[in-house]
Amino acid sequence: MRRFLRYLWPFPLTLLGVLIALAARGSGGAMRQVEGVLEIAGGWPAWVLRRGFPFSGPVAAITLGHVVLGVSSNALAATRVHERAHVRQFERWGVLLLVLYPLAGLLAWLRGGNPYLDNPFEREARMAEAADRGVSGLAANQSTGR
Repeated sequence: MRRFLRYLWPFPLTLLGVLIALAARGSGGAMRQVEGVLEIAGGWPAWVLRRGFPFSGPVAAITLGHVVLGVSSNALAATRVHERAHVRQFERWGVLLLVLYPLAGLLAWLRGGNPYLDNPFEREARMAEAADRGVSGLAANQSTGR
């Protein structure tokens, strides 16, 4: 039941992501399912991501529920841990994240910070990346005997 709710709560945004994915596929994008998440590489969304957004500028990938749009397959692989943190945020907050994310950025800006870099949702995703690098580094050191 919990798994079902994790998919149901962000479903409206996942559906939007799927519609974008289908359009991306029609414009040369590639789709694949990885760990319960639909990933889309290239196509017209890549052009949008490269142009960027207010406050963040160009981005390599963006998450909509259980869909991640990326500029390329390499970008999706490089940002997978970060974007999966956003998937978990969508599972936790659902459609409310569409309001909470910009409000958190606004609050960061009002406090004198950067609306993107100091956004708690982005900080959480960067911490997931750092934790993954720490685990990956530890595993590499253990496998080489260091």
